[in-house]
Amino acid sequence: MSDVVKDKTPKKEKRTGKVSSEGSHGVRGKETRTKDSLSTVSCTTELGHHDDNAEMTVTMENTYQMGPYKRFSVAAVTDILKDVLTSYLQEEKYEVEWSRKMTKTLCEVIKARVKDLMIPRYKIVVLVHIGQLTGQSMQISSRCLWDPSNDTFASYSFKNSSLFAVATVYAVYYE
Repeated sequence: MSDVVKDKTPKKEKRTGKVSSEGSHGVRGKETRTKDSLSTVSCTTELGHHDDNAEMTVTMENTYQMGPYKRFSVAAVTDILKDVLTSYLQEEKYEVEWSRKMTKTLCEVIKARVKDLMIPRYKIVVLVHIGQLTGQSMQISSRCLWDPSNDTFASYSFKNSSLFAVATVYAVYYE
């Protein structure tokens, strides 16, 4: 029975197209010569390997929904940022290796807490910066291409005697 199942699985083909001005080592090729250049267009066909762990693509139907049913709550996310930064960093001293690991931890904690708000159809991006307080000044800026009527962000800054932290959560509406 396993032989029958193996025979019914379709072979997956991978097609790649290649455009080169120097020449090609492809299977099939078409040369086009113009005044001063030589172009070759190649196409190779390879049999791909079947991978059980391959990522499956999900095709979703169009909803034609142009705006969110539930808006992203900036105040609720700012409270989450304040709570997480204060609880994790209140008594900490700045160290380089520790701050590198802590930024990753804080990003994961903040992202999980924001996702717990169950705000549908928003992509969440979390950025955390931690630095040493030594009397310097710092400016953090960002630029995004987004729809100002649906997309938004929340940010919170934290300081103690040794370090500063700035956390920003971007919420981009996904149509």
